[in-house]
Amino acid sequence: MSLIKLRVKTVNQKYHVFIGNNIISKIKIILKENSINFNQCLVIADNNVPKTLINKVLNSLSKKKVSLHYFNSSEKNKNQKSINNILSILLSKNFNRNDCVISIGGGITGDVSGFAASIFKRGLKFINIPTTLLSQVDSSIGGKTGINCKYGKNLIGAFYQPSLVISDIIFLRSLPKREIICGYGEILKHAIIGDKKFFSFLQANGSQILNLKSPLIEKAIFKSCSIKTKIVESDEKEIKLRKILNFGHTFAHAYEATLGYSKKLNHGEAVILGIKTAAKFSLSNKILDINEFNLIENHLKKLSLPRNIHKFFSLKDLNKILFFMEKDKKNSTSNINLVLLKKIGSPIHKLQFDKKKIHFFLRKELIK
Repeated sequence: MSLIKLRVKTVNQKYHVFIGNNIISKIKIILKENSINFNQCLVIADNNVPKTLINKVLNSLSKKKVSLHYFNSSEKNKNQKSINNILSILLSKNFNRNDCVISIGGGITGDVSGFAASIFKRGLKFINIPTTLLSQVDSSIGGKTGINCKYGKNLIGAFYQPSLVISDIIFLRSLPKREIICGYGEILKHAIIGDKKFFSFLQANGSQILNLKSPLIEKAIFKSCSIKTKIVESDEKEIKLRKILNFGHTFAHAYEATLGYSKKLNHGEAVILGIKTAAKFSLSNKILDINEFNLIENHLKKLSLPRNIHKFFSLKDLNKILFFMEKDKKNSTSNINLVLLKKIGSPIHKLQFDKKKIHFFLRKELIK
């Protein structure tokens, strides 16, 4: 069993992230080595995950009392109704606080499962088995859980750290290319905000990473997770430094919401568009140098990643985009908070902008 182990240590929790190829068949060993015990568990499995891989996990838990709940993963199902369904199962089967919820799925499944675990009897053990590249490099680390509502994305939730994360690249080989691109967006974001050397690594190996070439994909996942881990360890509740992880996301969440979380634009693609928008806004405000901007722009172009918002939106969408940017949970005043970029590896997070200034900028971007 070849694996990489990353340790995450926050104020409230210490846990390990295991990264490797075909390690789900060894879950029983991993649980034992990490002293994670429970009498029964609820496995919440994303409908999109191949049943053969779900069965591999279930077989490795064979001596445990296991309940299985399939979840139809989508942004529209990331809601209170789904939480209530999970809570009903936990209540009917008389789960206690020493028992466990195990998520097998992408970020949506992990968010919903983690949030349900956090509020049931004030907290069950939670094991996250992320199955998409996006969830392996982003949502599985840091303890953010949450659901959407009619006012926006992730506005209801809690900080709740998992007991263990198992990232197996075997799941990635079943994903369509679009999903790999989706996860690459977060890897790229971590490089841009945290490590220019890692950005250079992506420049040299981006196409091979997108093709899941080993050991480059494992190295990219580990490095991306390491960057996020350092940030989360220093600021678990997103009071100061952790805000830099929102680079590109204020734009991205507004793009998703404007399209009603449709399949036209998935989360990772929205993040890539948001990265480009935030970099361009940094450039237009004379914060980012043109040469640094071009490095990002050329990288997106070289890998044929989404980079032009006018291909997804028109001027008629402008007010809707701004509406959702105003509703963003990171805003504390009438202005809009943005994380921008001084140079690759140096983000700035204490910035607020008037709605009119963003309106003027986006208008120019949409009429190209």
